[in-house]
Amino acid sequence: MSAKLTAPRGTFDVLPAQSELRRRLEQAARDVLEPAGYGRIETPAFEATELFARGVGEATDIVQREMYSFDDGGGRSLTLRPEGTAPVCRAYVEHGMHKLPAPVKLYYVGSFFRAERPQAGRYRQFSQVGAEALGSEDPALDAESILLLHQLLTRLDATGLRLRLSSLGSPSTRAAYREELATYLHAHEAQLAPHVRDRIDLNPLRAFDSDDPGTRQVMSAAPRLLDRLTNADAEHFKEVLRLLDRADIAYEIDWTLVRGLDYYTRTLFEFTSDALGAQSGVAGGGRYDGLVELLGGPPTPGIGWAAGIERVLLATGEQNTLTDTPLDLYVAHEGARVDAFELTREARAAGLRAEMELAGRSLKGQLKHAERLNARYVAILQPDSARLRDREAGTERAIARDDVVSQVRSS
Repeated sequence: MSAKLTAPRGTFDVLPAQSELRRRLEQAARDVLEPAGYGRIETPAFEATELFARGVGEATDIVQREMYSFDDGGGRSLTLRPEGTAPVCRAYVEHGMHKLPAPVKLYYVGSFFRAERPQAGRYRQFSQVGAEALGSEDPALDAESILLLHQLLTRLDATGLRLRLSSLGSPSTRAAYREELATYLHAHEAQLAPHVRDRIDLNPLRAFDSDDPGTRQVMSAAPRLLDRLTNADAEHFKEVLRLLDRADIAYEIDWTLVRGLDYYTRTLFEFTSDALGAQSGVAGGGRYDGLVELLGGPPTPGIGWAAGIERVLLATGEQNTLTDTPLDLYVAHEGARVDAFELTREARAAGLRAEMELAGRSLKGQLKHAERLNARYVAILQPDSARLRDREAGTERAIARDDVVSQVRSS
């Protein structure tokens, strides 16, 4: 007997009942985003590796050690997409969307891939819903983006939500801050964890992510990027906060929220959930005003966010919940397979959720199976008769076969 095969570590199967939970989440995203002017976009599962090296940043953990890259057989390096913003911006440039009225609002739902250590709600293949708005630097767009994500998470009943906000300022401000922070970290190298010490010059901002006690002690007194914003960037951030206050959205300013992908500028935000423990991030994003130009397009401001579907389901307590969609009609039969087949077809054509017996069960077994399927009605067909059972009312009566569908639909 051959050894049993299992899914690769860090991946998972979405079973039918769990798929229903995801469908509801995707529908909620449509209901929130489309009325706000967002249209759905789909980008390829793999892109040129250069897209992420250039857009995400050579020094980021994603590019350094988390991407699944491969040669396509023709000497070209391709990468399974590890995030969604760079592909959307590539499509924005490639298809001339900068010619459309601004802001261009897009959203996506899809699978992404990162070679990181699997843990609760974090997998090597994972799903995200994300939204991007390109072409405007108005702080109201920042506030709207955060508001829409907040509406989505609350609509899905995510629990223990907290919104953290910060600003990264302009690229020049951030570059100067990186040098200042690196100098500070070098002065305290002896207290830092080895993995932080080794990456000071490559990516000093990652020091804020460390759980090492010594490193956290050092970082508590580190220089603050928020204190170094230009007047224009500070005013932009204050306006975002004013608009969120007006929308009555609670938030906390977190000056340590300076990590992330290289393309971020100005507003940065993250929603966490107390329901997720230490790895509490559910969704987040920020402004990326230089990314489109970096990818060969015209200067184009933008802002966006992504929510991990697995993380959201954990925050709602539904990740492992199996739900069954009630069946409108189950067609049981004894010696009337052809009639049952036709009745099932008619019921589905009329918009009903309908199934017929297909496993050779006895009539008693078929009625038990109808209970398992949570069918509201059961049609029992025999060569010379038909009966309709209302399981909710606990009644059963004779009926003409041609009247079954209309009776179920009218209930």
